[in-house]
Amino acid sequence: MYDYPQVTQSLETYERAGKLIPGWTQLISRRASQFANGVSPIYAQRAKGARFVDIDGNEYIDWVSAVGAIILGHADEVVDQAVKEQIDRGSLYSLNSPLEIELAEELVNTIPSAEMVRYTKGGGEACAVAVRIARGTSGKDKILFCGYHGWHDWYQAANYLENPEDGEFPFAGIEPIGVPQVLANTVIPFAYGDLTMLEDLLKTNRNQIAAIMMEPIRSTLPEPGYLEGVKALAQEHGVILIFDEVSCGWRLSVGGVQKYLNVVPDMTVVAKAMSNGYPMGAVVGSRTVMEPADRMFISSSYWSDNIGLVAALTTIRELKQRNSETRFKEIGQRLSAEINRAIADVGLSGACTGLYTNPGITLDLPDVTLAPKIKTLFIQEMSSRGVLCYTAFKPTLAHTEEDINLTVQAIIDTLTVIQSGLESDGIDNLLACDIKQDPFRRLVQ
Repeated sequence: MYDYPQVTQSLETYERAGKLIPGWTQLISRRASQFANGVSPIYAQRAKGARFVDIDGNEYIDWVSAVGAIILGHADEVVDQAVKEQIDRGSLYSLNSPLEIELAEELVNTIPSAEMVRYTKGGGEACAVAVRIARGTSGKDKILFCGYHGWHDWYQAANYLENPEDGEFPFAGIEPIGVPQVLANTVIPFAYGDLTMLEDLLKTNRNQIAAIMMEPIRSTLPEPGYLEGVKALAQEHGVILIFDEVSCGWRLSVGGVQKYLNVVPDMTVVAKAMSNGYPMGAVVGSRTVMEPADRMFISSSYWSDNIGLVAALTTIRELKQRNSETRFKEIGQRLSAEINRAIADVGLSGACTGLYTNPGITLDLPDVTLAPKIKTLFIQEMSSRGVLCYTAFKPTLAHTEEDINLTVQAIIDTLTVIQSGLESDGIDNLLACDIKQDPFRRLVQ
């Protein structure tokens, strides 16, 4: 058995958390059950570049990157210096900050759909703001959606319906506890890639749909013409098209997936990576759609705090300055090639899948029911070798050639363990932790 790093303090702290915090953590994706519980670290004490140190003193190469929120690298010196200087000038004023206007101008010059801007502190509430604006502008109530758009009532009410593909909850693993049942049928899911289903829903709910809210991509690019088809249907039925680029924005293109694919929606939601780890989100859109928001009650004290504003402004400018789009392609393509080579060399069947901004490992297994165990074993063995990841990798600009080389060696070692387990029918004997639990299912993969 491999000599796993000790994570005793992480486990003890997590036990304390369970007595104080319902659900243990503030973000479901940071729960111990999302990794290899018992082997993976749960709490960090510091991070820099592409690495972090857990509270037990173990160092890891980080490919989770704060669930995509870190894009330049942890504790980026340029962003942090701008934040420190702003702190000395004041983090929040009684009056407005001109940084609001400066960042808005930067967003308008960067994101094709942006003509006007509203701010938030995170992606979920930015989605809620976008829906409020869409409903207020259109005078209609219903939302058609495809993807993950946060925890707010407007969205979680979809779990009073069924996933159109399998009849289960749209978000498997989550029940709509605490969400008013009166909101049932106000938000309706549609399957990604299926224009016929979307058109049927628009016809069935004619003159009732305020917006189509969707993640334009997640792990793969859409079929040619699909997003163009969605936009055409939205225009035909007089419906506002909203792209949720909270997760997919910034890496493929600083201007977003919409710029990369040249499909411009009416509104866009951005957050996460736009500020490299400081809380910030925004809703941008055409003047026609956004301007009526001046009559809607959408207001919060911290939405225009100077820290988020200056962090986002500096991060976006640094992404442009550092030629980020080319660099992400280089890192991702190198990692993808090495993953494919590792799979072949170990003798497994599979491939590196997904976009180069988030390459992942897909293995062809003799029994599909083994997948949860294999995923857990992969995370367990990578973690034991000082690499925090899922079965996919989210690069930052701070990841170096050394980080990639060490990661590739860990992948080779890990796949070798998996291969031995498959050959001996002994996967269960290799697991030193609980099986990873997926908190919910997305409608866009």
